[in-house]
Amino acid sequence: MTPTATTPAPAGPRRRLPTNLAYGSWELIWAHVHQMLVVNLGLAAGCLPLLAALAAWHEPWRHPVPFTLLWLSVGPALAGAFGYLERAADDTADTARAIELPRAYRRLFRRATALWAPYALLAAAGGTDAVLLRHTAVGHAVCPALALVAVLSALSGVHAMALTAAGPEDRPLTPAAYLAAPYGILRRWPLALADFVLLVGAAALVNLAPLLGLATVPGCALYVVWRNVRAAHRLPESADTAPRRGR
Repeated sequence: MTPTATTPAPAGPRRRLPTNLAYGSWELIWAHVHQMLVVNLGLAAGCLPLLAALAAWHEPWRHPVPFTLLWLSVGPALAGAFGYLERAADDTADTARAIELPRAYRRLFRRATALWAPYALLAAAGGTDAVLLRHTAVGHAVCPALALVAVLSALSGVHAMALTAAGPEDRPLTPAAYLAAPYGILRRWPLALADFVLLVGAAALVNLAPLLGLATVPGCALYVVWRNVRAAHRLPESADTAPRRGR
């Protein structure tokens, strides 16, 4: 008796392993990573004298004059980083190349320095006085106010650099230009508080691991601050980028 051959059961539809992201999503992610790396490198290069001094002296309040002068270099570096983010946000332009950051730094240097200087000096004076007076008789009364002045001044300076990168370069430096950043902070204080927490956390991570922190953290923090400043002042997604499209 010959065994009857059994026909195999029809195979069901094969399951394909789901892909996490489409090709366009991966391209967007890598473009964002590229932007953050460029911002990190540009910020580290612009603040290199200050970073080198902080690596040599861990108590900057004991040398207020040289560190205040080095602190002034942070403003143009921030303006260059925000200017690069503005260029990258322009939908009608090609992908922002790394050369756009030094171009933005050079283009915005004078205006950024003029806007950053009063905020930086006020923040340096308030922070230094708060540290030096903390153990004195009047320290408990004046130190909280001095620390608050230092924090608000530094945060206003960062917001002013973002506004400088977003606006036209030939605007006159009127009192309104200096008051725009503090007004935005007071008007949308929840976003300003989030920016402060984010910037303090980024500074703490950079202090714990300088090389790894500088390579990963600042760009992400500044990107969030840049978006929050746009939301606080209701700026369009690509403001005043037309003069830079042909570059």
